[in-house]
Amino acid sequence: MPQDITFDLPFPVVLSPDLEGARRRNLEWVERLGLVRPGPSLRWYASWDMPGLAAHGMPYARAAGLDLCADAMAFFFVFDDQFDGPLGRDPARAADVCQKLIDIVHGAPAGPGADPCSRAFADLWTRSCAGAHPGWIARTAHEWEYYLATQAHEAIGRIRGTPGDMETYLQVRRGIAGTALPLSLGERAAGLDIPPSVFHSPQLRLMRDIAVDVTMMCNDVYSLEKEEARGDIDNLVLVIQHAERCTREEAVSTAREEVSRRTGRFKELEAHVLSMGRQLHLKTTELNDVRAYVDVMALWMSGYHAWQTQTRRYTAAPRVLPSSGPGYFDAILPS
Repeated sequence: MPQDITFDLPFPVVLSPDLEGARRRNLEWVERLGLVRPGPSLRWYASWDMPGLAAHGMPYARAAGLDLCADAMAFFFVFDDQFDGPLGRDPARAADVCQKLIDIVHGAPAGPGADPCSRAFADLWTRSCAGAHPGWIARTAHEWEYYLATQAHEAIGRIRGTPGDMETYLQVRRGIAGTALPLSLGERAAGLDIPPSVFHSPQLRLMRDIAVDVTMMCNDVYSLEKEEARGDIDNLVLVIQHAERCTREEAVSTAREEVSRRTGRFKELEAHVLSMGRQLHLKTTELNDVRAYVDVMALWMSGYHAWQTQTRRYTAAPRVLPSSGPGYFDAILPS
């Protein structure tokens, strides 16, 4: 695994002081909801350190806010692994499984006898929405829908067996990576209120896309061997190698250049955000929230990178769960 590859992200790395408590509470949550079962599955899950990801990526989060972020990270990765088996090669079934969760976002209850993923997701969504602004709920619902709906299209890619073009890759990968959602959860944990005229400004929309792309592109390098062994083809390195007919080393180098170009653009856009806010006659409190949201995006990029270079999820995966079998110990979705 290319763990020796480095990305020089021009953002600080900060850690939430509530990490240890979040670790304890997160393990209790995943067991109580049945998301992770006792035994080898729980030991493997604990080695990923999902609260560590939340504490690095959302270092301003505390107590219940950090717990929500940590539990959301747990759901993302456990749910994602359920597609590292037969489900991940059955687009119609993947769409059916995900539709049940999409329905929860739009008001349907998990219902009696619901599977652990549905119960955990319903709990997350309820906690996320409690006291949230209706505008935040609406756009976060769309982000969850995008994440869940693209699982079927990743399955189509696995069946196809060859990487698509860059535009197709970005459309699918931005969905299945789900990295717009941590930005929204981070915004919520920081207690920010971003006016729509600012949130949808060219500057912030571009910066948000960059924060999404940088996170998933770095991840594509570190998870390359894990994904390639299981037939996942929506990976930046594989897309570049296929499109440019280049070596693996050249593709990784190009991936690093893509990340560097995007982070440079992020810094350029940051310099224009406050002047845009003044042109919109934002109040001082609104300008402060905009500044804080820029930090939310920057800290997510650096925090995710710090976590993924340490977690055993990538360094130990081939030894713990060989590619000859499913990418999980326990199947927790209905067959």
